[in-house]
Amino acid sequence: MINEMTPDLPDGPAGSLPPRARAELAGTAWEELSHVCTGQHGVPDTPDVLGAVLATDPARRVRAVGDLYRLLLNREQVFPATAPAALVLARLLDDPRTLVEDRWERRAGRRSLRAELLNWLASFADIARLDVEDGVGAAQDLAAVRAARPILHDRIAEFCDDDDPLVREAALAVTALLLADPVLASSVPRYAPAVREVLAVSADSYYRWIARERLAAWGEDVTGLVTAEKERRAALDRAHVLAEDPFGEGQEQAIRWLEEQPEDTAAPERLGRRCEDRTAPIPATPHGPVPEPPVAAAGSEAHYRGPWRIAREEERAEWKFTPYVGVGPLHFGMTLEEITGALGEGSAVSSYSQHGADQQLNYADFAESGIRALFHDGRLGCVAADALTGPQVRLDAVPLTGCGPSHVEDWLVHRTARPGSLGYSVAGDPVFADLGLAIRSQRAGDVVLTRPLFLFHDWLDLWHALPSEEWNRS
Repeated sequence: MINEMTPDLPDGPAGSLPPRARAELAGTAWEELSHVCTGQHGVPDTPDVLGAVLATDPARRVRAVGDLYRLLLNREQVFPATAPAALVLARLLDDPRTLVEDRWERRAGRRSLRAELLNWLASFADIARLDVEDGVGAAQDLAAVRAARPILHDRIAEFCDDDDPLVREAALAVTALLLADPVLASSVPRYAPAVREVLAVSADSYYRWIARERLAAWGEDVTGLVTAEKERRAALDRAHVLAEDPFGEGQEQAIRWLEEQPEDTAAPERLGRRCEDRTAPIPATPHGPVPEPPVAAAGSEAHYRGPWRIAREEERAEWKFTPYVGVGPLHFGMTLEEITGALGEGSAVSSYSQHGADQQLNYADFAESGIRALFHDGRLGCVAADALTGPQVRLDAVPLTGCGPSHVEDWLVHRTARPGSLGYSVAGDPVFADLGLAIRSQRAGDVVLTRPLFLFHDWLDLWHALPSEEWNRS
């Protein structure tokens, strides 16, 4: 299988890195430090991800930065490899190659690689303020993350006055979060004015939240900032209501006003935001007694070969699901060629749409494996497991494929850990944002069974993300 995330370098993963980063990478026992999917088929090891961050191929760079989030900060958790990786990344920041600009998976708009690496470090520092009880990882891993904060502060400080405003904002965001470390408390007076003057008025809502939260923690008055944020949100809400009402007065004016507003570049899942609700305990069973786990359909009789034949348990492959990383041998971001290599079969059906002079791959069906791979910009963003023939994908040993839809939904509703995680598509399909999982229904003769969809972040809005052929799937 082709692994685009492993650079073709003579010195291995460290070959493209500057000397100090290369030395730090070489001096770390990575074989003892796992990330969320270490050892899984087709998933790169941490040194390979770090080695690809400065790759000359733009697609590799973007993919590597995405893997930093997927593998090392997966679902707001840290792992044994996370802290050592952060120390290596901080060594890359002054490399001229980090000035290259691109669009990155986690944030809107274009920005330099340097700014995006600082954003990753901000997420890292945000998690470091949480506790083991918040589910952010093992005590030993969290301790290593916290121990790295003074070192990271020293390596990041110079970028707080950078000429690039996006780099400056990101560096201040990291620094403000790192200053939660008691060892760094004496530096608060130095940075507090810049946090108020720069971060508090940023177009990025996550940066503004960091400014309010940190300034309040430092004992400063944030009443004006809180009021300004409430007024900003209220104005946006009013404008959106007017813009969506074709019969109301002021629609055109509201649309123009919204178009003039600066784009909020905050990541879809702003890690710090959940701290606002941390004081509210999350009940283990918010909806009453936990229902019995769903059970997969028994399958058709062995002799039956009709169009609605349901695969028996022994005929289905067993796949593991890792939220926002991948499912079975597939991980998000793969190309069609990589998927073909991982599955060992070619696609039976592929669907393309025309975009100007270019064709764009929408999806590819793999009949033997029983899955549909759906793409955006040529990269895997969603995997649908066929209810009748697809692999049995399990979550906590509970089957998700080929079951009664209501049973799966009831079980997942009780399992989901985060308030507000559950939503529904226009077709009534439950979508669990904390898992990157949607449960659709598929006909099997006179019954319907579950067709689970495993989703990357920007696929959670099913109505806009899925092609019409998926909605018309019977």
